[in-house]
Amino acid sequence: MAGRGTPATALLYKQKVAHELHAYEHDPRHESYGLEAAEALGISPDRVFKTLVAEVDGKLAVGVVPVTAQLDLKALASAVGGKKARMAEIAAAERATGYVAGGISPLGQKKRLPLVLDVSAEGFGTIFCSAGRRGLEVEIAPDQLVKLTQAVVAAIASR
Repeated sequence: MAGRGTPATALLYKQKVAHELHAYEHDPRHESYGLEAAEALGISPDRVFKTLVAEVDGKLAVGVVPVTAQLDLKALASAVGGKKARMAEIAAAERATGYVAGGISPLGQKKRLPLVLDVSAEGFGTIFCSAGRRGLEVEIAPDQLVKLTQAVVAAIASR
């Protein structure tokens, strides 16, 4: 991985957090980055989480939900103490996180944004999320993700 590290992987190594990296060949034609990761790694899509950036009352916040679900914007707003939320513009999300859409990691973001992890993550010993680029997932215990990102855990996914 030398020379291919990301801010997310650098943070994990620096904090000495137990994790495992899983690389796979990303196909740009695939419709869903998360479902592609689940298929490529042979794991249940319920364990693969996507990182979505939203604007809550004019400020950016991050929701981390299973790739099989949608982000409930109203629930995200409520979890961060706001009233109204909408998905952030891609350019704003990329600028704030330092990552490219489809590879946004909840870890090692350029700006520390309020982060909410869906409660379903607590049902797994480890979950998968982007390690900061397309084709690279990090497997991490949900409580470690919460600790590293100072996340709030709430029901923010809708099926």
